Amino acid sequence: MKNLYILFLITILSCSSNSTNNTTQVTANEADLYFPPLNSSSWDTKEISNLNWNENNVQSLLDFLNEKNTKSFIVLHRGKIVIEHYFNGHAENTNWYWASAGKTLTTTLTGIAQDEGLININNKVSNYLGTGWTSAPLAKEDLISCKNLLTMTSGLDDSLGESVSPENLQYIEDAGQRWAYHNVYVKLQDVVAQASNQTWTNYFNTKLKDKIGMSGAWIMLDDLNVYFSNTRSMARFGLLISNNGKWEDTQIVSESFINDAINTSQNINESYGYLWWLNGKNSFHLPQSQFEFNGELIPNAPNDMYAALGKNDQKIYIIPSRDLVIIRMGEAADDSNFALSTFDNELWEKINLIIN
Repeated sequence: MKNLYILFLITILSCSSNSTNNTTQVTANEADLYFPPLNSSSWDTKEISNLNWNENNVQSLLDFLNEKNTKSFIVLHRGKIVIEHYFNGHAENTNWYWASAGKTLTTTLTGIAQDEGLININNKVSNYLGTGWTSAPLAKEDLISCKNLLTMTSGLDDSLGESVSPENLQYIEDAGQRWAYHNVYVKLQDVVAQASNQTWTNYFNTKLKDKIGMSGAWIMLDDLNVYFSNTRSMARFGLLISNNGKWEDTQIVSESFINDAINTSQNINESYGYLWWLNGKNSFHLPQSQFEFNGELIPNAPNDMYAALGKNDQKIYIIPSRDLVIIRMGEAADDSNFALSTFDNELWEKINLIIN
């Protein structure tokens, strides 16, 4: 089944768009950028007609989302809500899990901790957690830096299930020599907690959640710390990142760190940053595969788009050139539960009929 899925995905995704490859950039003209107020359910909206979009195709998009097991969908333009819709009993204040889209929350907190001088991502993980946090030989464990966890290049076994207990973190190849999508990134939460001398949840709440008005909580799911929130909280986070890590007049995480996070982070998977997926590159790797595929990650999406992608099609799409943040939460659109699926390309085909 896995091989069949990969072959199908190759067919869909290997057809590159005709637009020019560009290095992902964060752009924002702050003059008219809107931020929803903290501790309030109010959020300004913008009419589709004011954007010269094709409003006639909105219902087709909503029908498609409904058919594809979607629970919620939001489109922000310069921070204001243009489209917001809930499906199948989901509501504005209903929480849902981010799955691996929440990896980018860990990225952001890692950046904040580095900005504060608590950690350095180039340091080895053992500096913060001590030795023996993996089952790798000590000499090999010492090669693994925090940056390796951010870039999925730890060299540890990615085939031993969800757990990140030491017995599941076994040596495959030296750090930096192999890209493999892996839950070992969650060890960064332990690094930040240890370096800040507080719990991960407390550090997250005070440094990010409360500062941008997010709701939600971290919940243990399948031995992993997974974030649950309403859809607007996911949109708040996407808005923060789209504006260089700045919320109104407050720099939450440095612009330089965000720039590093949303550009190619290593020389193996061109389409991967610091736990962010990058569109518009010449090649990409998929989870649980060591193949390199030619072409863009999501051919129908804009070249400069970067994305947080989670199991069962949890999505944060950020498109700097169009000033857009797009959120999708729900069940798996199709049979695949990979972080990336053919649904991404199908969804962008529908979105393009509106925004282009």
